[in-house]
Order: sequence, then C-alpha cells, then structure tokens
Amino acid sequence: MRSKLLGLLAIVLSGVVFGVPFLFIVLTAGKSRAEASRLEFSWPSQPRFLANLVEVVQARDYMLVIAYINSTILTVASVSIMVVLAAMVAFVLQRRPSRWTGPVNLLVLAGLIIPPAVVPTIWVLQRLGLFRTMPGLILVEVAFGLSFCVLLFRAFIATIPRELDEAAILDGAGPLRLFFRVVLPLLRSVIVTAIVVQSVTVFNDFVNPLYFLPGDRNATVQLTLYNFAGQYSTDYHLLFMNILLITIPPLVMFAFFNRQIVAGMTSGAVKG
Repeated sequence: MRSKLLGLLAIVLSGVVFGVPFLFIVLTAGKSRAEASRLEFSWPSQPRFLANLVEVVQARDYMLVIAYINSTILTVASVSIMVVLAAMVAFVLQRRPSRWTGPVNLLVLAGLIIPPAVVPTIWVLQRLGLFRTMPGLILVEVAFGLSFCVLLFRAFIATIPRELDEAAILDGAGPLRLFFRVVLPLLRSVIVTAIVVQSVTVFNDFVNPLYFLPGDRNATVQLTLYNFAGQYSTDYHLLFMNILLITIPPLVMFAFFNRQIVAGMTSGAVKG
C-alpha cells in the first residue's frame, strides 16, 4: 500500500512539474500582447490562438517554416548517420576486440565527458570549407551524439548470442552481410530508442546551430525564438506561441514511442 501511495505521489508531482509550465505556455500563447506582458497564470480574456499562430508563422517572411525545413533536414540526416555508424562501431567493439579496442573505448567515453570546444571546431570546419553549411552542422551533431549511441548499442549487442554470428559465417556471410542481414534487424528496439532520443536532442539543439550555422536563412526552430525577444521589448504572446509550436513535435514523438524508448534503454541492462 505504501509503495502504491509513493508511486501515486511521484506521478502527481511529475504532472505538476511538467504540466503546469506547459499549461502556462498554452495560456500565454493565446493572450493579447498587453495581457501576455503581465506574465500572469490566467485564462485569456479574449483568446487569440489563431491570430497569434498566423502572426508567428508569417513573421520575417515565414522564417518559422524555413526553420522547420532546416531542422527536419538536420535531424533526419544527423540521426540516420549517427544510428548506422554507432551500430557498426558498437558491433566491432563488442564482437571484434583487438589492441585498438581500449583506445577507442577511451575516445567514446571522452565524447561523453569532455565538453565540446567551440573555437577549435569552427577552425576545423573553416579549413574543411564546411563552416556555415548544413553538411558541416550535420557532422557536428553526429560527432557530439555518437558516443551515447555507441554505448547504447554496445550494451544491447552484448545480449545477442555469438552463436548467431558463427552460424551466419558458416553459411558464407561476410562482415557486412553478417551485420546488416543478421545483427541489425535484432537491434530494432534500441534503434527506435536512439532515433527518438537523438531526434529530440538535435531538433531542440540551440547552441550548435547558433555557433556553426549562423544566418537567418539557415535558422533552425530554436533560433526563431529571437524573432520576438529583443533587448528592449519582448512580444510574449508571440514568443510563447512560437515555443508551443516547436515543443509539440518532440512531445508527440515521446507520446507515441514511450514504450519503445523504455524497452530500448533497459534492453541491455541484463545480459541474457
């Protein structure tokens, strides 16, 4: 009984912590400029949800629409490369240990521990001719998210019996065929987890696009918040409507794939 009460209390507290701020965003997004500027937790006297929505979308020559396109391209490309590359690296580290396994493991852990250096990264991108370009930002996102995905995939691959590898090799499968035809289909749950988690991370990224892809035409959804927040005045009704619009996609993704995320995160916890 006590455990049930504690569980219920945790659910209520979680609902308050996450639900109240979201409700405040929704209410403020539907207010007029004068009402929103007071930042009060109250229902709008004259709801303006549709008017604010249209104004936000049309602001600065439909910059939000362009930002959604840029963020979609960035997210899809980055996560696709990240997932495939991380799965291949994890497979080699787990199934083909060598003298390079230790140093590679240190590099993977360093990617999680050591904070990224902005100025050296910009210098490298400039030398490669990729600064202020979408491919350059895609490589940055892949590099920053690769370590987490490698550890996630490696924990899951450790639970796959080695007998499957041996049987495939006896049937004449080479390394690539073994990985893509035998191992990769077994990684479905952890692939979904990596895709959802990294998609939300890349889609919500603010710092990397700000540093490595400056410019209005290159803006991602998080950078559109600057449209309505200035040094001397802020249009809070439009700012919160913009926040609401860029918050909905990650919420929908988590709502649909919540079970798969939990299954993928815990699948490698116990070795079978």
